[in-house]
Amino acid sequence: MTLTEALQSITKPDAQAMKEAQELQDTLIKPLGSLGELENIAIKIAGITGQVKNKISHSAIFLFGADNGIYNEGVCSSPQDFTRKLMLAYSDNKNAGINILARQAGAELRLYNLGIKNLDEHEGIFTHKFLPEGTANFLNQRAMTAQTAREAIEFGINLVSEAKNNHIDLIATGEVGMANTTTAAACIMAALNSRDTALIGRGAGLDDEAYSRKIQVITNALALHEKNLTDPVNILSCVGGLDIAAITGVFIGGAVFHVPVIIDGVISIAGALLACKLNDLCRDYMFASHKSAEPAYNYAADFMKLEPALNLSMRLGEGTGAAIFIQIINDALAIINEMGKLTQL
Repeated sequence: MTLTEALQSITKPDAQAMKEAQELQDTLIKPLGSLGELENIAIKIAGITGQVKNKISHSAIFLFGADNGIYNEGVCSSPQDFTRKLMLAYSDNKNAGINILARQAGAELRLYNLGIKNLDEHEGIFTHKFLPEGTANFLNQRAMTAQTAREAIEFGINLVSEAKNNHIDLIATGEVGMANTTTAAACIMAALNSRDTALIGRGAGLDDEAYSRKIQVITNALALHEKNLTDPVNILSCVGGLDIAAITGVFIGGAVFHVPVIIDGVISIAGALLACKLNDLCRDYMFASHKSAEPAYNYAADFMKLEPALNLSMRLGEGTGAAIFIQIINDALAIINEMGKLTQL
């Protein structure tokens, strides 16, 4: 499915199913609205699926790995080869954070290499290298061509189509890629048409000197590409990353194929924001799991009017916050499916 076809096929959630879910919630053994967001989650999922009662039988975490050329500007405190090493750790199940939390959530972990240096075929990793060495340094040129950005978005859309056909009924988004808090902040600032440097965070713990450099790099890059930051595809092309592009596609695919998709941290919400900029209805098919420690996250969430359910001061990425939220969704659905009615008292 092409991006154009996908955007044209998105419809509003099922209002009747949401109405019936709300009515059912109001008959259960509890004061009206007393389970707060747990009730709202179940109602929202009813709108997504078109049925009042739902159960998550098969959840999956899509974790996209890619290197970023902007790393060369000294905006990251970790060696770039950590992208490769971490992806291998996830694949070989060396008990990285996402391995543990995916197991706890009962979710399948799916790994995608979209452009990691020195990592080719490896068991447990699906390799589709749009750019073998990752993106270009966007302080000097576009990170990727607009065509590559579009293809990466479409890759994410079609992953959801495949997942739907394989009876996956909940998707969480994750990523790995050194310097991708820089790409995420740049994408969010461009999408919100903001040049406020308060949106730029320290990522994985930059010292003051590196943090100042990161602010200057993003500021200069946005100025360089100013005339071309006209739409989400061009934003991704100019200052984005392959991981964010694919995640953008996953959020669009969730809206197309009526599969709920969970936002993780700042990189994930950058993709969610760009998806909403392409079609605002995408917002109705996504859930904000946790409040990232990165400041750009809050600006994107506020713009989309999404309230993260958790505030755990997390900033690991990988999809870890989204994995935790899977259990909350399961709890919300258990309530509407299993709680008795007031009339039974």
